[in-house]
Amino acid sequence: MTEASKPPWQNPSLPDFWDHRFRGGVTPWDAGRVPAQLASFVRDSDRPRRVLVPGCGSGRDVRHFAEAGWDVTGLDFSAEALAAARANAGPYADRLVLGDFFAFAVDAPFEVIYERTFLCALPRRLWPDYAARVTALLAPGGLLAGFFYFADEPKGPPFGTSPAELHALLDPAFALVEDRPVADSIPLFRDRERWMVWQRRLAPAAVPPPR
Repeated sequence: MTEASKPPWQNPSLPDFWDHRFRGGVTPWDAGRVPAQLASFVRDSDRPRRVLVPGCGSGRDVRHFAEAGWDVTGLDFSAEALAAARANAGPYADRLVLGDFFAFAVDAPFEVIYERTFLCALPRRLWPDYAARVTALLAPGGLLAGFFYFADEPKGPPFGTSPAELHALLDPAFALVEDRPVADSIPLFRDRERWMVWQRRLAPAAVPPPR
């Protein structure tokens, strides 16, 4: 069965897929806590920054950024995910936006985009669009920081990548400035994810616009 022929609740490129899982409480990617390397990244930053969290899911990371004084926007196209996020975000629920990462309007570029189980949730055919979109949304010198999932299984989500594939995707517009193992992964990602920080080049190579 092709992706296009699947019913909406079986197609991860559609909100229905994620609504179905959040509604049923089937969220094995949710650690129920803020990852240690995110906490270190926020703590060690020289100042609060303007940050986007695409596919923000349950919203715990959004709240962590907000409590640290960052100008954070948590974005998700699943209404059920946003309902869970609002419950966790507490007084910061106004930082949450229902919208499509590839189409939502912004009034200024972001300084940081936080990657956490978003790229690996996207079907691989959308990865070039992801690279183009993060390039467009980040200010020159801005950071794409977070967790990247490496695996060679053909099916997903999560859809794994390889170091060579990830470099081919991001190198035209980004330079890798940090790459570390992850010590507190949940079982789903254990020994298969790395904390990485990619810096947007001041003059990125031409990339195709998002569809």
